[in-house]
Amino acid sequence: MSCAIETTRRFRKSIPDGHHTEVVAALNAMRDGFSQPHAHSGLSIRKLGKNLYECRTGLALRMVFEARKGVLTFDFCGNHDQVQAYLRNRR
Repeated sequence: MSCAIETTRRFRKSIPDGHHTEVVAALNAMRDGFSQPHAHSGLSIRKLGKNLYECRTGLALRMVFEARKGVLTFDFCGNHDQVQAYLRNRR
């Protein structure tokens, strides 16, 4: 069973130039693997808060998303420091 993927305008604008291919690949992997707990380790998923998670697209790039029943909404993409700043400003 796969989840639906939604991306916010902020997410689309935050993808660094030259990283669109790896982001799309990560989104497809998330769509197919999020609901399968044994696949999580390969997706580098980390829980940040209630319904809030991050996953890595590679060594330096992370995507922050909210998980609701059947839908993953991606809201930000950036490096570690950018994600930390996003989380501080989000609260």
